[in-house]
Amino acid sequence: METNSENACFGGTQGVYTHPSKSCGCDMTFGLFLPQEAKDGPVPLLWFLSGLTCTHENAMIKAGAQAWAADHGIAVVFPDTSPRGDDVADDEAYDLGKGAGFYVNATQQPWAPHFQMWDYITNELPNLLDHNFALDMERQAITGHSMGGHGALTIAMSLPDRFRSVSAFAPICHPTASDWGRKQFTTYLGEDQSKWAAHDATLLMRSKGFDGPVLVDTGTKDQFIDLLQPEALAEAVNERRQEATLRLQAGYDHSYFFIATFMEEHVAFHADALYA
Repeated sequence: METNSENACFGGTQGVYTHPSKSCGCDMTFGLFLPQEAKDGPVPLLWFLSGLTCTHENAMIKAGAQAWAADHGIAVVFPDTSPRGDDVADDEAYDLGKGAGFYVNATQQPWAPHFQMWDYITNELPNLLDHNFALDMERQAITGHSMGGHGALTIAMSLPDRFRSVSAFAPICHPTASDWGRKQFTTYLGEDQSKWAAHDATLLMRSKGFDGPVLVDTGTKDQFIDLLQPEALAEAVNERRQEATLRLQAGYDHSYFFIATFMEEHVAFHADALYA
């Protein structure tokens, strides 16, 4: 693992690191904020999964998570959204290829050799973090934005014993039923729609739910709200009688201004679960 940078940040350290990834078959970069408490021993970990077109940098720089994480003594990891490199398959469309890994393990060519983001996020990167930093991997929570919100919800419901809480900003809630999902799932996973269900938060909520608190915020002026389908997730939550807080925030769009506005509440929400 190579240290790209480490900067003092709210009493702790904001680092950026690169490592060779076996899952993705290329070098992967991530950001990690460690609060000052990490100098004395392992601290809880919050995952932030970013959305389409993003890298590890977007949320690390724009979301304002470090200030609130420092207040609660929580580390925050900012993974990349997809594999990178000259040999990695790509597409001219912004919603496919580099920057659009959708947190799945691709089975179709030419994507399968590198687009193994599910394994990277759920297995390889956690193991690397556990062995190299002062983190309490028994206390983890997860959040994300848009495509990353989709990833946070699906990963949390698929690995219920790992995360104590899950939240999302403007998540893609029902990708199997929207153009924003059907295209990517067909490309990455093939035509067999039975393989798509494991990556649909609405379907997972109906079949599995989450044994813990859930928080989801979506802006009423989100330019992608018809593709996000927050109402589908709300219906599934009601059907299951799942513990959840689902909020429509008046006037907010899909931008990082929206995320930064409510980041304090999301970090505090996770802190309550991580320190319970």
